Amino acid sequence: MSITRRRFLQGSLAAGAAATLPTPFYINRALAQQEPLRIYAWAGYFNDAMLADFTDKTGIPATFTPYGTNDELMNSLRASAGEGFDVIMPTVDRVPGYLDYDLIQPLDESRINWSGALDSAISGSETGGVVDGKRYFAPSDWGTEAITWHRRYADIDRANLSYADLWNPEHGQGVTVRGHSALVGIGLWLEREGRLPHPLLDSYRSEEAMRANFDVILEEAIKHKELLVQFWNTENEAQAAFRTNGAIIGQTWDSTAFRLIQEGDDIAYGAPKEGALAWMEGFVIPKNARNPDAVYELINWYYTPEAGAMFVEATGYNSTSKGATELLPEATRNFFTDSYTEQDLENLWWWPIQEPWYVALRNEYQDRYLSA
Repeated sequence: MSITRRRFLQGSLAAGAAATLPTPFYINRALAQQEPLRIYAWAGYFNDAMLADFTDKTGIPATFTPYGTNDELMNSLRASAGEGFDVIMPTVDRVPGYLDYDLIQPLDESRINWSGALDSAISGSETGGVVDGKRYFAPSDWGTEAITWHRRYADIDRANLSYADLWNPEHGQGVTVRGHSALVGIGLWLEREGRLPHPLLDSYRSEEAMRANFDVILEEAIKHKELLVQFWNTENEAQAAFRTNGAIIGQTWDSTAFRLIQEGDDIAYGAPKEGALAWMEGFVIPKNARNPDAVYELINWYYTPEAGAMFVEATGYNSTSKGATELLPEATRNFFTDSYTEQDLENLWWWPIQEPWYVALRNEYQDRYLSA
């Protein structure tokens, strides 16, 4: 049976969750057109063709400023007290942290054309995206972080792929990882082998459990550090590890493999048996946005098959817009089916809510890993 992004999001992502019913929406385009929409989103998420299409469809000019990490986004918004941009695109697990600092505002759901978004993405984003009965997050895309490898140089058994495979000495100094998420990957491997003092998810619930688990994880990570050719922190850095710095295997986002394959590299991407790390991103309005009317125009533009397909082609990630999959070129559809089996999709490890206390401790352990 074939796998599609749409079929997946209509199924496993929202297992057990009731779909949110579409609500009537209205727009105020006259107000939105009075000044440019200022978009602050991940690098590569909006190209010139997308911005031009949005302006052509709505009459609203838009500017795009990229960031590379969730921490960069959070630090920028905290420094400006929620000013400077009209829309941001954090991962859903970070949304409660923005509320802790009073940086974002609830969405007016009546102004969003929810019928253009996959029902399972709407309901699946309720954890993190809805707080105290108010929705702050309109889902835009989802993706994974798993294992990318060069077929010619890394001998991988795809059927038994594990995060432990990254640390095979046969790879020499040819591994690339992101500091904090590599620790989670190692944690999932150690948990599978019964080597953690607590379930890994307990690390997100208490500082005591987090420190107990990550002391073990960090010790294991440092044992294998000589295999690293470089750490990455942004998409460009992950791609450069393979293009120019000699990486043959790494724990990367799916988009890294997608873009390298587009360039003709003999690259594969797969989910380990412990579960690919999965995330969802979406549109969020900062508390002091200057042009919130235009943000609703952006969301409703995005919730069309054409805009969703443009996003997927630009990024390699998976759009939550209904009908986007059917408009994708064959190579893009093939990447998805080549990368995930049915079991992989049922076994995704969704990032839990990351409270500010957890992020602070996570960064502490990451810094110790980087400097060891």
